[in-house]
Amino acid sequence: MSRLAGKVAVITGGARGQGAAEARAFAREGARVLIADVDSDLGTTTAAEIGGDVQFVHLDVSDTDSWKRIVATIENDYGRMDVLVNNAARYWTRPILEERDDAVDAMIAVNLRGAFLGIRAVAPLMIESGGGSIINVSSTAGLGGHCGHAAYGMTKWGLRGLTRVAAAELSPSKIRVNCLVPGAITGPMLGVNIPESKQRDPDLWNGLPLRRPGEPEEIAEGDVFLASDESSYITGTDLVLDGGATGTG
Repeated sequence: MSRLAGKVAVITGGARGQGAAEARAFAREGARVLIADVDSDLGTTTAAEIGGDVQFVHLDVSDTDSWKRIVATIENDYGRMDVLVNNAARYWTRPILEERDDAVDAMIAVNLRGAFLGIRAVAPLMIESGGGSIINVSSTAGLGGHCGHAAYGMTKWGLRGLTRVAAAELSPSKIRVNCLVPGAITGPMLGVNIPESKQRDPDLWNGLPLRRPGEPEEIAEGDVFLASDESSYITGTDLVLDGGATGTG
C-alpha cells in the first residue's frame, strides 16, 4: 500500500501504544518514519521491530533545542518534511482540589507546549517542502467536562484551539493542521485507570454505542487519512474517533 509514499513523517511519543501503532501504519503506507520519544531504549526497539525506513530519534517535546536538533536531522537525512503527528502526552486523573502546581506545569509542558514547539519548529521545513500535514492528537476530554480531568482536559481543549489558529496561519503555505480526537483507547494511557487485563471487558462499556474501547490501530487509520492527500480539503477541524460517545450523548 502506498497512501503515504515518499512522505517523511515524525511521530512524537511513537515508542509505544498509540504512537507505535501510528508508526506501523505510516510505514505500511510507504512513509519514511521518525519515531520521536524520550524513551531511547523502547524507541530503538520499536523502530527495529517495524523495520523498513523507520528510525528512532530522541526528542523531548517540551524543549526547544531538542526540536531544533530533530529538524536538523530531518534536513540532513531527508531534505524535506511532510507530516508531523503531535501524539506525545502525559495522562493522569486527579480532582482539582488535589492537583499540584508542578503536576499541572508538567502536563502543559508536554501536552500543549510540546505541540506548539513542534509546529513552530517544523513549519519552515514544511514550507520549503511545498506544504504538509500536522496532526494534533487531542481527546474527548477536550470536548467535554470529565471529572478528574482538569489538567489533562485543559491541555486537550487548548490543543484544539491551537489547531485552529495554526490552520489559519499556515494554510497560505499549503500546510494543513487538524485535530484527531480519540475516545477511550486500549493501552498504557487507559491503564492509568483500568488495568490492561480488564480494558476489553464489555461490561465496562455499556454506555458506549459500540460497547467497547477503540484499538490503537483504529486510531492510526485516522492519522493515515489526515496525513494523506485523501484529506487535501480538510484543515482546522476535528476528526472524532470515540465509538459514538460524544455524538450520541
